[in-house]
Amino acid sequence: MAEAERTGTEHAEQPDGRLSVVATTTDGIRVLTLAGEIDHHTGDALRQALDVADVPQPRVVLDLSQLTFMDSSGINILLAAHRAFSEAGGWLRLAGPAGSVMRTMRIVGIDAVIDFHETLDQALRD
Repeated sequence: MAEAERTGTEHAEQPDGRLSVVATTTDGIRVLTLAGEIDHHTGDALRQALDVADVPQPRVVLDLSQLTFMDSSGINILLAAHRAFSEAGGWLRLAGPAGSVMRTMRIVGIDAVIDFHETLDQALRD
């Protein structure tokens, strides 16, 4: 991939430290790198980071390679964001889910709804 343009890094972390969300922009695509766990206690940090209401045709990639746990709260947040971005003419892509996070997504079928990519680079290219 050609040299990526990165701008404005934002970092949001829940007070309990269980979820870290780092936001960057690469070639006009918002990239959210998640680390830790998404559950009913930490979901608000992700929900806030996915709020791109002021952006026409939002294009967002979630880097899940450092995510260690996600329950139904996280699944619901991803589905709502996917729907909102699609309705706005944009898209949501998921990159690098592994282990129990990937198993959870496959069990509920979210991998058939939202585009999955093995790596962040693939998600940014496709």
